[in-house]
Amino acid sequence: MISRDEALDLLRRYLRDDKMVKHCLSVEAIMRALARRLGEDEEVWGLTGLLHDIDYEVTSRDLSRHGLVALDILRGKLPDHALEAIAGHNELNGFKPGSPEGVRLAHALRASDHLSGLIIATALVMPGRKLSEVRVRSVRRKFKSKDFARSINRDRIREVEELGVGLEEFFSIGIEALKGISRELGL
Repeated sequence: MISRDEALDLLRRYLRDDKMVKHCLSVEAIMRALARRLGEDEEVWGLTGLLHDIDYEVTSRDLSRHGLVALDILRGKLPDHALEAIAGHNELNGFKPGSPEGVRLAHALRASDHLSGLIIATALVMPGRKLSEVRVRSVRRKFKSKDFARSINRDRIREVEELGVGLEEFFSIGIEALKGISRELGL
């Protein structure tokens, strides 16, 4: 399996947009924290989060291919269930994870992917535009507001419940995970 340093180098080779790299770092942080909570392999879950959008620019944001091209880039670098989750995190490409581990990891990835966006969007509307200002109640209110961050799919965030984690707890896990990398994110 690829090391985290190798994965980050590989990600930066494929993603030139700094915002996309920061998004991937955010998803990685939440995935690692969620893996700790669930007793899962933190390294595999973290690398899955870090590399989930590696093909985003290569596919020119073509959602019918996004996730599938990543399989070719990452084959042999991650376990099969991680590849399944990465390919399956974008349901518009038609790929469905086949193994129970892949399905579980895909639920976690989709939930973390969308929660990272919700938390960061919440931070950006805070007076100081900092993650340190974000609280669970703020995220809960923004989650319920359909007009806030419309591209964030609330149903994807709810997939965490398939793993036995409630929304409030997941919000807390995500907030704390992102606070831990706030300097890297510039928030």
